[in-house]
Amino acid sequence: MTLAEPRNSSAASPHGRPVYEISRLSKTYAKNRLVALSDVNVTLHKGEFVSVVGSSGCGKSTLLKIMSGLMPPTQGRVILEGKPVVGPRADIGMMFQHATLLPWKTVLENIVQPIDIREGKAAARAAHSKAQELLSLVGLGDFADVYPGELSGGMAQRASICRMLISEPAVLLLDEPFSALDELIRDFMNMELQRICSETNATAFLVTHSLAEAVIMSDRVLVMRPRPGRVVEEVIIDLPRPRTLEMVNTEKFGKIVAHMRALLDKEATV
Repeated sequence: MTLAEPRNSSAASPHGRPVYEISRLSKTYAKNRLVALSDVNVTLHKGEFVSVVGSSGCGKSTLLKIMSGLMPPTQGRVILEGKPVVGPRADIGMMFQHATLLPWKTVLENIVQPIDIREGKAAARAAHSKAQELLSLVGLGDFADVYPGELSGGMAQRASICRMLISEPAVLLLDEPFSALDELIRDFMNMELQRICSETNATAFLVTHSLAEAVIMSDRVLVMRPRPGRVVEEVIIDLPRPRTLEMVNTEKFGKIVAHMRALLDKEATV
């Protein structure tokens, strides 16, 4: 398969079993009959990192809301681990552009907060040791008793990663999690996220406006057309792992980014 060759999202993957399956998904907003998404098909496999790119208004955020259970589709099937997604679930991990940590709770307390909400304080206390392990995984082992106001932006996002992982979700949904950080910290956090996903064999889905970020992080990138949003091509990122920032300067990396930009430019003029 060539770099630019499209592939059906449900095709065989070098990764594990299918975890998240979306078929013939469409979304129309009833208030103004706006068709946001049309006939979207996506399959995520165990341990796979997939990104979606497209122009503003193409439906990326709508797709993520449907995948997280925060919004129902108008048509189509949304299946996670063999069960329909009909609302928020403990096995769906979400990470947003901002850390949204509770300022009156310590870092450790913030991490176990999802368990506290769903299962109560006793279960949250029992998860403290696991939370501490996650903090060590992201390099925050000495910051468990610190309050969010004492953390840098990058450190706060690392704590958010721990909060996302504490429930051992089947899939990680990432809504431009590092877009608010400066470029150097953002690059560092992407490499950290890659390492964490590799060590935990996580299945991840990233929404991003950055073509370079999509390429450096992903096994596949879904390119969406403007509204009504649908996937026009799936680009296979044939770069070795672990990825390094030095790859950004290679000819192959540049060709992949240029190909994706050409696709987006073409769709914008149709």
